[in-house]
Amino acid sequence: MRVLGIETSCDETGVAVYDSEQGLLAHTLYSQVAVHAEYGGVVPELASRDHVRKLLPLIRQVLADAHCSSCDIDGIAFTSGPGLIGALMVGASVGRSLAYAWQVPAVAVHHMEGHLLAPMLEDNPPAYPFVALLVSGGHTQLVEVKGIGEYQILGESLDDAAGEAFDKAAKMLDLDYPGGPEIAKLAGQGDVSRFKFPRPMTDRPGLDFSFSGLKTFTLNTVAQHRGDEVLPDDQTMADIACAFQEAVVDTLAIKCRRALEQTGLKTLIIAGGVSANTRLRERLSEALNKVGGEVFYARHEFCTDNGAMIAYAGCQRLVAGQQEELAILAKPRWPIDALPTLS
Repeated sequence: MRVLGIETSCDETGVAVYDSEQGLLAHTLYSQVAVHAEYGGVVPELASRDHVRKLLPLIRQVLADAHCSSCDIDGIAFTSGPGLIGALMVGASVGRSLAYAWQVPAVAVHHMEGHLLAPMLEDNPPAYPFVALLVSGGHTQLVEVKGIGEYQILGESLDDAAGEAFDKAAKMLDLDYPGGPEIAKLAGQGDVSRFKFPRPMTDRPGLDFSFSGLKTFTLNTVAQHRGDEVLPDDQTMADIACAFQEAVVDTLAIKCRRALEQTGLKTLIIAGGVSANTRLRERLSEALNKVGGEVFYARHEFCTDNGAMIAYAGCQRLVAGQQEELAILAKPRWPIDALPTLS
């Protein structure tokens, strides 16, 4: 089965063609970072308008890159949620309408299931069951995965997601949006021993996360070292970024190791935008090596939002016989553990 995948949940327009036998045939992505950078975050209305402008040209481009036409497409997968309602409606409207026009089935894909399955696009995919750390701007969750649709949430953030915390810490340091890559770049110049930031909720049982206190600690540290300037000196800024990143990375690693111990599993996958963080990958590899475990990632281009993960996830469900009624579905809030399993 050959599936066209469409991703428009937030500020990136992604389109891909995935074949159940040949694998990923083509994918393309348009990022709206430059559009939203001057506002310091995503403006939902601007995101929706940009998806409207870019989606159809990208679909034409990816079909050409895959050397196929609409007649070669056997199904369409579109991100139905969670995400920004306006952005979701663009992808859902186009995806469902094209499926109707081309007389092929359509399936609504959960955005975080797409991220969770992104490592399956690699040459050496993980085998079920495993623990997944889903870590992005909107979600931080630990999930036990027994198969597609067989998800049990082990823990999640009680306030901000890790990616959101990175963005807000970046604003405190007057860094550009998106904040994650900027914090990581600055942290590379920092002294890891200068500041000791808290590792939230690691001193108590459980697998939930909280990053609000860490943000407050970061804000107070910045204020304490300002002096007569608006911001601390460059080296202090780098040291704060380094301490913040280490605190987030350590917290995630501690919780992942705890989740593996709780489930008795040895395989961890990490997915979502924050999974591109090099220090996080190093720390998780160190933690799993100590317990004889193994960690899997998607390649960097599939860590952030993309059409390939949606095409893959949708293909698995379409092959299993799942498809949507003739309706445009957008679910800005959609628990991942509410998804149906594959028969």
